[in-house]
Amino acid sequence: VQLQASGGGLVQAGESLRLSCAASGFTFSKYGMGWFRQAPGKEREFVAGISWNGGTTFYSDSTKGRFTISRDNAQNTVYLQMNSLKSEDTAVYYCAADHLGLGHTNMRTYDHWGRGTQVTVSS
Repeated sequence: VQLQASGGGLVQAGESLRLSCAASGFTFSKYGMGWFRQAPGKEREFVAGISWNGGTTFYSDSTKGRFTISRDNAQNTVYLQMNSLKSEDTAVYYCAADHLGLGHTNMRTYDHWGRGTQVTVSS
């Protein structure tokens, strides 16, 4: 099982980034997918999630309206489009696979985790 996140980088406040997460080694289309982040000294938190077929999405209050999660089951890839970035979005971003297929906020249902990609937003 492998989840490879990419697309992170250094941007200025107000700019955009698009993260990608390529999955392999499991049946991607049966899993919900989520993005989480962890800033220095803080706990890992839920950012966005998407159900197995893309029909349902979830967002944290801090990212709703600015971030968009999507998936391409043919490419085994999940995306996170991040717009209007703020300095408080600075963190390592992780993608993860939810065996319940929901992509919900509960971190305990996520079986597989990627290594993360750094996003730094300068103000």
